[in-house]
Amino acid sequence: MASRAYNIPNLLTYARIVAVPLIVLCFFVEGRLQSSEFARWTGLGIFVVASITDYLDGYLARIWNQTSNIGKMLDPIADKLLVASVLLLMAADGTIAGWSLWAAITILCREILVSGLREYLAALKVSVPVTQIAKWKTTAQMFALAFLLAGPAGDKVLPFTTEIGIGLLWIAALLTIYTGYDYFRAGLKHMVD
Repeated sequence: MASRAYNIPNLLTYARIVAVPLIVLCFFVEGRLQSSEFARWTGLGIFVVASITDYLDGYLARIWNQTSNIGKMLDPIADKLLVASVLLLMAADGTIAGWSLWAAITILCREILVSGLREYLAALKVSVPVTQIAKWKTTAQMFALAFLLAGPAGDKVLPFTTEIGIGLLWIAALLTIYTGYDYFRAGLKHMVD
């Protein structure tokens, strides 16, 4: 059992969880929120590696037949921690502001609601599989957050980096609404007594 907890797919998931405070720390090197170019590029680098582990952990677990209960539990938690922390960080430093905050709030609310729904359905021994569009939603979120992490530092390399990130964030929010509705509809029949 302990060997399953420390297999490579699970170690990748643990690394994604550890990446969350490291990304935040990049923006608080001097004890206050500071989105310097160094902070943005370092945070982006950690985020990209963490995002790649999101794909790799599940893929490796399946092809190596190393799926585990702890991996099934921690993988979605690690994803939500990564997305939520970067959304909050980008809102705190003003990269996500104004109307775009609604896109971030939509994504955060959906993640919490779907997590609660999955937990409820798991207690009923009902599994809700991840759909292809939900995978696209996650991909859109990761690309949006990568562009937003680069933000003003990225604008110097690729003009409109921040705007591309905001556009992708809205696309992710729309996909979030659709997939959230999809999950809710699938779980509704199990919620009605």
